[in-house]
Amino acid sequence: MSGTHLKQLLEKKPAAPSLGWARKSPLKVTSIGFDHIKTFVAVAKHGSFSVAGRKVFLSQSAVTSQIRQLEEEYGEKLFSRRGKGMRLTPAGHVFLEYAERFVGLRTESLRTVAEHSSAPGGLVTIGANEATVLYVLPEILSRFSRMYSNVQISIYRNFSHKVLERVEDGTIDLGIVTLPVKSRILKIHSIYRDRVMLIASAKSPLAALSAVTAKDIATQPLIFPKTGSTRQLLEKFFRVYGIEPHIAMELPSVTMIKRYVCANLGVSLISEGFAADEVRAGRVKLLPIKGVELWRELGLIYRRDRHLSSQATAFVNTIHSESALATAE
Repeated sequence: MSGTHLKQLLEKKPAAPSLGWARKSPLKVTSIGFDHIKTFVAVAKHGSFSVAGRKVFLSQSAVTSQIRQLEEEYGEKLFSRRGKGMRLTPAGHVFLEYAERFVGLRTESLRTVAEHSSAPGGLVTIGANEATVLYVLPEILSRFSRMYSNVQISIYRNFSHKVLERVEDGTIDLGIVTLPVKSRILKIHSIYRDRVMLIASAKSPLAALSAVTAKDIATQPLIFPKTGSTRQLLEKFFRVYGIEPHIAMELPSVTMIKRYVCANLGVSLISEGFAADEVRAGRVKLLPIKGVELWRELGLIYRRDRHLSSQATAFVNTIHSESALATAE
């Protein structure tokens, strides 16, 4: 059935001509309500009037009556009999898409109204990579939890591209990912920007310098992350300068990289905020790279076509607030 026919089918008004499969009498305008839609979806799902009746707490005759009223309203047969069961006709398949959407909108509207009548509560799911979970989120979540103690937080930890997929398919509410990101179905807000610098052990010969060049870095054993945005940044950096880096080690996390740098097993690049504790303790030194400014930027993402729960909205507002950003930096 074409899109044009579909629109005509769902927008047509009750007409006078009788149906070929119905009694030869003028078509009556029926009173169609949400119960009719819910019953139709149940029959479509279970393929049986009797089973659908048990699910929606109606007798089989009441289910039959509601389906017949729908068919009279739209002037099309929505089900055909298949053995002992029922199956959707082509018109029924078309109507099912709209019926499921209607049921979903009703559920969402009930939840939204309920949420606006009370303080935020319930579960909010947030996705982020390990470094963000360890070094950016704690202070923000601490502030958020103090303000919204009834909200339960669930963290999904994975690489940014995996977090992006989970937000897009609706598995999680919100994501914090490395920018840039391209997606037509997501809202993307930049929330955090941190300078990327060379991290070297306090025992490294580079620690005596105030800044380093690309050639200085190339003389040292490098510790690379196995995957992720920092790995891509490192590879791009050395490509630009035409330098073949000496990769001494590949490690799966920022925490491990810092540990091995502290042990003077190599140098790496890292977001400045991720090494603040080690710098304060005097175990490492962060050095700017001469003539180069490297930045890591994080963005908050969520579906633009879906209503955010009150708890998810509260988190978005918290992370956007000036004090939350100041804490993150």
